[in-house]
Amino acid sequence: MSGARIAGAVLIVIGLIGLIWGGVSWTEEKTVVDIGPIEAKAREQKSIPITPIVGGIALVAGIVLLVVPGRKR
Repeated sequence: MSGARIAGAVLIVIGLIGLIWGGVSWTEEKTVVDIGPIEAKAREQKSIPITPIVGGIALVAGIVLLVVPGRKR
């Protein structure tokens, strides 16, 4: 598999994530206080938003990279 095909597949996945879910989000847990047996933790929600326009552009670009044949040497 060539580099262009791999990049095309990655762009298609990013585009679908942007169109379907609007981005990627996750929860990160941090230890705030750690005094002997007492421990306090905080959860922080982080996300990478992907607008539908960027998702659509990434999807189309990925399809183009998969469909257009590579250069022959």
